[in-house]
Amino acid sequence: MRGGRSNVSANPGRFERKAAEDSRFTFTCNATCSFNHTIRRGLIFVLLFTLLSACAAEKLRLVRPMEYAGMRDASAAVVVSSNLFIVADDENNILRLYSADKAGPPLKEFDLNAFLEVTGKSIEADLEGAAKIGNRAFWIGSHGRNKDGKQRPNRSRLFATDIKINDGEVTLTPVGKPCKHLLDELLRDSRFAELHLAEASTRAPKEEGALNIEGLAATPQGHLLIGFRNPVRGGQALIIPLLNPNEVIEGKPPRFDLPVRLGLDGLGIRDIALFEGTYFIIAGPWHSGDKFEFYHWAGGNAEPKRFIVKHVGDYHPEAIVIYPQKGFHEIQILSDDGNRPIDGIPGKELGDSRPNTFRSFLLLEE
Repeated sequence: MRGGRSNVSANPGRFERKAAEDSRFTFTCNATCSFNHTIRRGLIFVLLFTLLSACAAEKLRLVRPMEYAGMRDASAAVVVSSNLFIVADDENNILRLYSADKAGPPLKEFDLNAFLEVTGKSIEADLEGAAKIGNRAFWIGSHGRNKDGKQRPNRSRLFATDIKINDGEVTLTPVGKPCKHLLDELLRDSRFAELHLAEASTRAPKEEGALNIEGLAATPQGHLLIGFRNPVRGGQALIIPLLNPNEVIEGKPPRFDLPVRLGLDGLGIRDIALFEGTYFIIAGPWHSGDKFEFYHWAGGNAEPKRFIVKHVGDYHPEAIVIYPQKGFHEIQILSDDGNRPIDGIPGKELGDSRPNTFRSFLLLEE
């Protein structure tokens, strides 16, 4: 007891000072923790705002639906002038010229059966993609099998046509020779081994992991981007650049660049088009589903940005037409209406009794 009293009386202000120090420490700790908590909350808010802003999709408005006659399966197209476009049909080998200003039948038709050197009972080249480099339009077949998984060599075609306008008359002239061995060269290229394209090429085109080409776009360097509807491996769409398209149609071997993988929400490429260095993409399921999305892609390693488009309804977007004077401000989309339901019945089940028409609409910036 005595020792305890002596220690206290020997340092009468020790505990008071200690209490004051504890008080200062507590105040400092509380203030610092409160400040740090406020900073953290602010950083989280900024990060969330930045993330939401980055993820906020730009909106496009669907307007001016039109209906054209003379074909159903609009599958690929190129612009000809400020109001004309040429479209391919994946059910035959005839290209057709239409006016963007006036619905109705084609203004002109170009039969390519002889030029494409198709043979046998099923002569369709299954034309699915198109792109222009200058006045030259390149067209590509699906390079896939038929729906039953049977080989269809006529679908292995890449070819070119020169398009000119003289005194208001549009002419389309085939150039060089159609390339029939593009897929063979792809399968031989060891850089694509991990894509398992050889195995994919043995499957029906709408099976998972099959091979089905549907998109074609020019690049600013004069190359072509080949877009695949299928395969979609790891949820990413596939693009393979072709570096020498003009040489290929003259009979020289194709040269490819490294593949590009794009995250399109698990969808494949239905069409892709270039305008002023960037790309507009239609994406859709590799199978027979009806979910379609639209994207803007800056090329290279950039991430595609999705557009919000409402009221797509029963349209089946397959081809893009970008007019030079309008660019991305007004984009024409063509619908493959070959299987468009009539009174709830899929079009292909109705045969020739279904309307011989396809539709288009415009996408405008909101």
